[in-house]
Amino acid sequence: MLEENAVLMSDATLWNLSGVQARPAQFKGRSAIEVTMPESAWQDPAKEALKDRNFMAWRALDFTDGTIELDVASVIAPGAPAYARGFIGVAFRVESSDRFESVYLRPANSRCDDQVRRNHTIQYAAYPDFTFDRLRTEEPESYESYVDVALEEWIHLAVQIQGSAMKLFVNHASQPSLIVHDLKHGADARGGIGLWVESGTIGYFADVRVGRVAI
Repeated sequence: MLEENAVLMSDATLWNLSGVQARPAQFKGRSAIEVTMPESAWQDPAKEALKDRNFMAWRALDFTDGTIELDVASVIAPGAPAYARGFIGVAFRVESSDRFESVYLRPANSRCDDQVRRNHTIQYAAYPDFTFDRLRTEEPESYESYVDVALEEWIHLAVQIQGSAMKLFVNHASQPSLIVHDLKHGADARGGIGLWVESGTIGYFADVRVGRVAI
């Protein structure tokens, strides 16, 4: 359970925008914040190496240890590039739009007929220095995992953060789907939280809650 004074942040106007648009929306009968990035910002693998970037709506907080809970749903945008996976997740300990850590999903990977892609459904990253491409090269399999999720469905995320450790629980599971023991920005990092998307995603975020004490 989150502590009683958890902060509920559902108003799209309360968020700072880093390269994205955010607006109130409805998705599958629920009120949400819709976060999108302009098509002009979608990465082109013919011209650049794909990597995580800082496209998100974020809220300045003094958050260090605690639990972030929210529901997310991702839709692949019309005309999205072939590599689009419905990238969607949460940034935490956001010092600025240029420095934060995150955990996110690639829902399109989860049920595809390719085991390697399935293993890349969940991703931890630390921007700007430890993006997925570097972590996958230097420590393969350490910061990625599988979980059964799908596009265009609500997915519950609970991110527990304490010191240099993080656990991600998906859809109220009793066991974490990803465990990280060495958060790259260190145990003393602190800051806000963000609603993160990448190329080709229309992202929906609902019932964002922040608890100050880890469970």
